[in-house]
Amino acid sequence: MVSVDEAQARKGGSFGNRGTRTFQSAPTTNTAPAPTAPVQRTMAPSNQPGAATAGTAASQPRAGFMGGLGGSLLRGVMLGGLLGLLFGGGFGGMAGLLGLLVQVALIGGAVFLVMRFLKSRSAMQPAMAGAGGGMNRSAHEPQRNPLGGLAGLAGGLGGGQARAETGAARPEDANELNIGGADLEIFERMLTDVQSAFGREDYAALRRLVTAEMVSYLAEELAENSAKGVRNDVSDVKLLQGDLAESWREGGVEYATAAMRYSVLDCTRDRVTGEVVDGDAENPSESTELWTFVRDRGGDWKLSAIQEA
Repeated sequence: MVSVDEAQARKGGSFGNRGTRTFQSAPTTNTAPAPTAPVQRTMAPSNQPGAATAGTAASQPRAGFMGGLGGSLLRGVMLGGLLGLLFGGGFGGMAGLLGLLVQVALIGGAVFLVMRFLKSRSAMQPAMAGAGGGMNRSAHEPQRNPLGGLAGLAGGLGGGQARAETGAARPEDANELNIGGADLEIFERMLTDVQSAFGREDYAALRRLVTAEMVSYLAEELAENSAKGVRNDVSDVKLLQGDLAESWREGGVEYATAAMRYSVLDCTRDRVTGEVVDGDAENPSESTELWTFVRDRGGDWKLSAIQEA
């Protein structure tokens, strides 16, 4: 479950479902201090904010200068000159024609400047409003510890090995569900249970521990191993450090993402002889990943996504 080598158990990358945050990066933590890429393989619908607006705006033709207010005024001037020509007044000879052209240029220039001024004001107003909102929020809202005060709980994720760093800040609602020590112990236990079930090719246990979408991805990899005549051997999973990245609620469904750095003995063996064909059966490897768990309110947690940190 750890290696990113295609010859071993997991193909690597990030897969699963994080609800409406599937295509967002999780907040950084002490365990995973670098930004983590959003989930790559998912069955979640791609509802990127602003996509519909951008598509609508792109599909509508942009009115040029002749198609807007300036075009209306210029067409009016030209129409007036043509009517004068039809009724005998003409354009007033060469002097009249030159005067008309000068008037058209002056009116066109004035309209261009007015339209440019109005456009610049309309573009500045939303930006100024957004800037003001950000300043007010930072000035009045309290900031929290980057670990949400959870990683230091005795018996919690990683036994309190991860500690907060002074000066780091996270959004106030990063731990909306108030995830505590009991849930963190469940996440730590599931880290071992899921990988052990994968190594045993225990589909019943996987269905109990992970979501149906995650079962489909893991089953696909197990089937590929079987077709190659190999199996993944996972043992001695040890959590070295972990902390909570975020937790949130979507209707009656709750999500929590935890960053975990762990060591594991992970190798690939021949299904018949048991000989190690890839990996190391004696020396553990380390990996850092973000695991997202989901549950119906009051239900049991299930693994819903894994992201490489």
